[in-house]
Amino acid sequence: MIQPAIELVGVDKRFGSVHANRDIHLTVAPGTIHGIVGENGAGKSTLMSILYGFYQADAGEIRVNGRRVAIRDSQDAIGVGIGMVHQHFMLVENFTVLENMMLGAEGGPLLGAGMARAREELLRLEREYEMRVDPDAVVGDLPVGVQQRVEILKALFRGAEILILDEPTGVLTPEEADHLFRILRQLRAQGKTVILITHKLREIMAATDAVSVMRRGEMVAHFRTAETSVEQIAEAMVGRRVLLRVEKGPARPGAAMLAVENARVVDAQGVERLRSVSLTVRAGEIVGIAGVSGNGQSELLEAIAGIRPLTSGVIRVAGALAAPDPAAMRRLGLAHVPEDRHRMGLVTKFEARENAILGYHGAATLSRGLFLDRTAIRAKCVRDMHDFDVRPPDPMLKTANFSGGNQQKIVLAREIEEDPAVLIVGQPTRGVDVGAIEAIHRRLISLRDAGKAILLVSTELDEVRALSDRVLVMFDGRIVGDCAPDTPEGEIGLMMAGAAAEAA
Repeated sequence: MIQPAIELVGVDKRFGSVHANRDIHLTVAPGTIHGIVGENGAGKSTLMSILYGFYQADAGEIRVNGRRVAIRDSQDAIGVGIGMVHQHFMLVENFTVLENMMLGAEGGPLLGAGMARAREELLRLEREYEMRVDPDAVVGDLPVGVQQRVEILKALFRGAEILILDEPTGVLTPEEADHLFRILRQLRAQGKTVILITHKLREIMAATDAVSVMRRGEMVAHFRTAETSVEQIAEAMVGRRVLLRVEKGPARPGAAMLAVENARVVDAQGVERLRSVSLTVRAGEIVGIAGVSGNGQSELLEAIAGIRPLTSGVIRVAGALAAPDPAAMRRLGLAHVPEDRHRMGLVTKFEARENAILGYHGAATLSRGLFLDRTAIRAKCVRDMHDFDVRPPDPMLKTANFSGGNQQKIVLAREIEEDPAVLIVGQPTRGVDVGAIEAIHRRLISLRDAGKAILLVSTELDEVRALSDRVLVMFDGRIVGDCAPDTPEGEIGLMMAGAAAEAA
């Protein structure tokens, strides 16, 4: 009888009053890709952190290949053949690929021999799993998709037979995600076991053999992927039927609220990131920008938000000339949800209530004379958490202790609740579960219907097409297409690839 690769029996974990995992039972067959899905805060990452030794369970046991094991730290996990690729990579960016590979496994005090062995093993793994990486490349210079490949190779280098991937496509382009899933299928073909944590149900259906569903800390369902559907998984996740499409009426555009005219941005290295970009967003419409990451969308959002100065060109908000100053842009009625919540949207060491007012802390309603009014700040945060279903609803909790999706809700609540005239939003549902995606999409449509002007950037082409009233396509720092949202996906894809600029 073939033993399960992983078996969790009665695993339970509390953090104070938060019951993160409740009597979890899970069986993962060897040589399969097993998906684990659930809403933000459902307990998925906590469960995997227990399996990898970051946390200790309060009760229950872990069995690996039929044998009960004690996993007290990540070294214990590696010792029993478990590797983990985290949502936010654990790489030293100014080290080379080879140096990152060896870190913690140097093979003795004299690095020369260990480095030669590590290089030989890395090249073998690259050949076996078709993951080409330059061993001498500096990790910080590599694209995100290649950095993720390094993380996978690092786990295999340490002998992982069971690989956990936590939200692996959250920072990848669609092309990089497709390549990742080819790698995972290759790993499965070589007999490895993969546990895949993701919010993206289409990926679950395309990549996994089985899927388990968590809700509010409990394991509530197990399915063979071939015998279930996106609708059934979504309903198990949320506990109700979920609308998997965006419902919206026709837009009623009004006056131009955001105008970008011949915007040009040259970065500190002299690279032209924006090339004479012009666009208009009117009150009561959503304009979406489609494009592969790295084609100027980030620079455009940062320029409009006042974070990045223009080399030439102008930006107007409600007819007023904008300045390269985020505070001045907020005063003009513009709110910004940044693409990278950790780098720009939050201070993760701050409490949730502190992040809930960042950029708006000078408001008269949040101060008492020269000092901040902590009671008012806490009350505001409680309201935001209730309205955006942030879990756990604890204003005093450090923001780093929320799941990625709940961190995103904190940023969205902060910006949207200020009732801006213009909202620019990057990757609104990155790392967010299906139920929260539905709520965020409804909120954006209601803002549009209330007369707000919204500029949306997303690497999810389906999301751009579903939400937008007009779609602009960016390639190489230029807008190369202006089309209706029902334009065929293939046609938009060609423009995104720069192969159909004549369609602009």
